[in-house]
Amino acid sequence: MGSGKTISLAGPSIIFVYMIIGFMLFFVMRAMGELLLSNLEYKSFSDFASDLLGPWAGYFTGWTYWFCWVVTGMADVVAITAYAQFWFPGLSDWVASLAVVVLLLSLNLATVKMFGEMEFWFAMIKIVAIVALIVVGLVMVMMHFKSPTGVEASFTHLWNDGGWFPKGISGFFAGFQIAVFAFVGIELVGTTAAETKDPEKSLPRAINSIPIRYHHVLRFCADHHYVGHAVELGSTNQKPVC
Repeated sequence: MGSGKTISLAGPSIIFVYMIIGFMLFFVMRAMGELLLSNLEYKSFSDFASDLLGPWAGYFTGWTYWFCWVVTGMADVVAITAYAQFWFPGLSDWVASLAVVVLLLSLNLATVKMFGEMEFWFAMIKIVAIVALIVVGLVMVMMHFKSPTGVEASFTHLWNDGGWFPKGISGFFAGFQIAVFAFVGIELVGTTAAETKDPEKSLPRAINSIPIRYHHVLRFCADHHYVGHAVELGSTNQKPVC
């Protein structure tokens, strides 16, 4: 939901926002992996917080992490409900919200094997959607597609609508608080330590492979760029792009 808002704030410089955040958080993951492997008794990041800083730190970290996921879950439900309202205007908000909560609860109550399988296919849907959006955006630019308001899809939107920093440096930095949400979940490496059969081999391999998998983030950035090519940057903060 925040992609359109991020593009409208940072403009084409959004690609730098994602690259900077990804670079910093990679080293956060490295540091977390080093801490977990320094003592195999650690089962999560709250464990080494308790050990190194004190019980209060572990307690605070654990509960704030839980609270963050509660807020994230509510935000996801709100976002899905908004999309449901767009496609089905007559659908009540509470019906869509309840359906989403029941679906998510059912998925999380499934067996670990089934949950992993569903996670794989849901991730595949996301990747296919991102690639499809990039292809469609490129086709729209090549065919000089025009929106209902008469705006033609063109690469010139990169510099005609305020350049790489349409809202200045303040807009660039404002994009960070929304873009960082795309990296939520990297801390899960700290919770998988307790479930990994051989953490000394699995954790370094998983963390060090992140730069290799960075092309997924680059595809996401390309996705944002083609949205910017296809429409005016100011209109990316409107439905259904956002």
